[in-house]
Amino acid sequence: MNKTRLMTIMAMFVAIGVVGAQFIWFPAGVARAYPVQHAVNVIAAITLGPIPAVIIAFLIGLVRNLLGLGSLLAFPGGMIGALLAGLFYQRFGKRGWAAVGEVIGTGFIGAWFAVPFAKILMGTTFAAWFFVPPFLISSVTGAALGWLVLSRVKEEKLLRTN
Repeated sequence: MNKTRLMTIMAMFVAIGVVGAQFIWFPAGVARAYPVQHAVNVIAAITLGPIPAVIIAFLIGLVRNLLGLGSLLAFPGGMIGALLAGLFYQRFGKRGWAAVGEVIGTGFIGAWFAVPFAKILMGTTFAAWFFVPPFLISSVTGAALGWLVLSRVKEEKLLRTN
């Protein structure tokens, strides 16, 4: 795939992640879950690979934060989830494993990594521990949504080079 095509697809994923978060969300305890980010992570990890998926997750978090629509805690969760989704898919070659990688990466590792991240950038660790359950709920729903979308669309047709 040429670089222009790759960057265009990545930009489309970023747009879907930013706009989709405004329309598809639900309460998860006292926080909100935004599963579109996780669905995009899974789809990008499978169709483009782990590095582009991490870049997309970073850009979605950056744009949402610049617009005042996101939290700084989205960075570690989204990026680690995207990386593990891509690595699990590369290792096992199954969409389901990409979804599992997203849940482990965001729901567990990303949430735990958010504790020192929140301490350094936000001056508190309470907020990070408080958001572990919503990270998990959001990542499970989003990973399932991404898996469902890809189970209905063949990657070969999605990335056809004609």
